Amino acid sequence: MADQFNVLVICGSLRKGSYNAALTRALPGLAPPGMKFVTAPAFETLPLYNGDMQEVSGFPGPAQDLAAAVRAADGVLFVTPEYNWSMPGGLKNAIDWVSRMKNQPFEGKPVAIQSCSQGPLGGARMQYHWRMSMTFLKAFIFGTPEVFVGNAATKFNKDTLELTDQGTKDAVKTQLTAFAKFIGRVKAGV
Repeated sequence: MADQFNVLVICGSLRKGSYNAALTRALPGLAPPGMKFVTAPAFETLPLYNGDMQEVSGFPGPAQDLAAAVRAADGVLFVTPEYNWSMPGGLKNAIDWVSRMKNQPFEGKPVAIQSCSQGPLGGARMQYHWRMSMTFLKAFIFGTPEVFVGNAATKFNKDTLELTDQGTKDAVKTQLTAFAKFIGRVKAGV
């Protein structure tokens, strides 16, 4: 029997019509048996992180919900665009809130990343910054194979936003299969 893994998917784009959101919708059809996806709670209503606010009011509900979802997952997959060569501000803000909690939930958690962009590099520069943040948070970062979906407009149906590019499908499928094995090793302590 194959291992069963629940993977939390955090989409860094807040737009429903984004290529990154479209990629998240394609994941179930490309995953290995036993890998199930859970969509992360919304984080767009989080105020900008402010230590004074945290001290006075505690952690906002959306930050607590996201932390609980990370803790409950066997692994976390980020699917996010690149803004100005880095992570989108909303995503970074959500990570900042969650990172301040006791028993910080990313520590020891298997994490992977995928990115889409309309440019040719597919979000490569953002992935470097994401890896720095996850390293600091002591997450177990999945290395390769990587998924960078460059020139995204040519990889998705322009009307339905369905992923149509077979090379991209194959790359995502390969990564998800390897990520499942990585989660299994982390859970087994190997």
